[in-house]
Amino acid sequence: MAKTPKTPKSNLYEDLKRQILTMELDPDADLDEASLSEKYGLSRTPVRDIFRRLAGEGYIDIRENRGARVIPMNHSTLRNFFLVAPMIYAAIGRLAVQNFKPTQLSDLKQTQERFRAASENMDALAMVLENNRFHEIFGEMSGNVYLQPSLGRLLIDHARIGHTFFRPRNEDMKRRLQVAVGHHDSFIDALGAHDENAVVDLVFEHWELSRENMEMFIAPQGLKADAFLGGPATQLLEKSS
Repeated sequence: MAKTPKTPKSNLYEDLKRQILTMELDPDADLDEASLSEKYGLSRTPVRDIFRRLAGEGYIDIRENRGARVIPMNHSTLRNFFLVAPMIYAAIGRLAVQNFKPTQLSDLKQTQERFRAASENMDALAMVLENNRFHEIFGEMSGNVYLQPSLGRLLIDHARIGHTFFRPRNEDMKRRLQVAVGHHDSFIDALGAHDENAVVDLVFEHWELSRENMEMFIAPQGLKADAFLGGPATQLLEKSS
């Protein structure tokens, strides 16, 4: 099937998503409608259409009379992220085993190959995007109209909080990254075997692997992050403020 040709409007949509996921646009950053219109050769109406679409998907926040901004990350949202992420990922994983289509499994395998190549090249931005796509496909496999939007919202903050995972600063972080690559392969094998329990077990292993790295990003340097899964790690921020 031929790919849909890119348009200025689709380019704006994809570029903003990418820039938010990779932290090229900071949380809470204002989006300048006029400059984006000029840069992409669009009138204000299609730019606003893209803003509304991204707002519906959880990437940006549109404030009345104040314009659009990248969705912020505050204490409340971060605490909720750590609290519910493992539960949603586990539910998505179980439903994915029950409902996935062969074409989706093929897409997952291709995404994993791109993720592996990015990890070998230490291409942090590509790893962020391919990892995000890998887990998006799980949501598509689940076929659940209630959980998919929740997963999409979680993945935005997971990418932003966890970007340090893909920029390893020492040998232990490099080792963890390679374990994560291996987890992706195991997810694919478990899906192919229709093994729900194996997928759910992997969800929690995969989550625990990245959790400490994400808390390193959240906590100020020199403070030890809360080691309790789902615990209020962001209390550390409050203590330091």
